[in-house]
Amino acid sequence: MIPTEPIGSIPRSDELVAAFRAAAAGSISGEELDALLAEAVRETIAELEATGSPVVTDGEQRKPSFATYPLDGLDSLAPEGVVIPFADGHTRQLPVLTKGPFRYATHAASYLRSAQEAASRPVKQAVISASALSLIYPADGLESYSQEEFLGDLVDEAEADIRGCLDAGAHSVQIDFTEGDSH
Repeated sequence: MIPTEPIGSIPRSDELVAAFRAAAAGSISGEELDALLAEAVRETIAELEATGSPVVTDGEQRKPSFATYPLDGLDSLAPEGVVIPFADGHTRQLPVLTKGPFRYATHAASYLRSAQEAASRPVKQAVISASALSLIYPADGLESYSQEEFLGDLVDEAEADIRGCLDAGAHSVQIDFTEGDSH
């Protein structure tokens, strides 16, 4: 046996992908989506535990996006920000910040707690890197909210995200943004 730990996202089932789309379109309720997400987390953790992995993760099943989960629900964003190219050829478009101060709307510890409920082994939690989220600051800047102020707020929020996971009992925290391509 070779001790290993999973990292990053686990692909979502077709059913879960369809459920996210249906929820965005208003075709299913938040409660229905939440039940499907809880089941996806249970299944992912059970499958990882069955491999003998000493540490498990929820595979980021609950997150709307590994890159933008802290932004989910913020009213200080506009669509069509920076496009991030990934090494495998896909891209992800970030929103753009429209005003400050910057604060996370969602912290990763909320995902960790639901994963811990389903796990019988220690759980590690992925968080998005501050460098990835720094790309939401507009190239033209913001009146009355400097890039320096934004970066200070961003670092404070990223630290709070990591510490919140550790305080909630995460085995470890993985800072995620390994595939971003700077070209």
